Amino acid sequence: MNPKVVALIGCVLLAGCGKKKVAEKNLLTNNSSGNPITAPADYLGAVNQARKFAIKRVDIAQLQNAINLFNGQEDRYPRDLNELVAKHYIQALPPLPQGSRYAYNPQSGDIRVVQQ
Repeated sequence: MNPKVVALIGCVLLAGCGKKKVAEKNLLTNNSSGNPITAPADYLGAVNQARKFAIKRVDIAQLQNAINLFNGQEDRYPRDLNELVAKHYIQALPPLPQGSRYAYNPQSGDIRVVQQ
């Protein structure tokens, strides 16, 4: 066989092996710590973060629905979020994580959660 062909095949094989190792390394580094021993803790931490995010999104959606219902029935947006509670559109304002607050715009009816 031609020595140039053998050298070319060898280079292709070696290059392919290097890419596989890089891909394996990338899979490990995408994990929080990459350590199989801490994988359960990393997983539970990610699940807890996702749970908090989902709860916050659901709470904001419920508040936005109550604001829209108030606007439809009262023909105006509530002056503040406590008016939703006072007029029984919601039972209470959903609790927020520490260091957060609701940012409500009574002119547009928009609501969001912001860090203090």
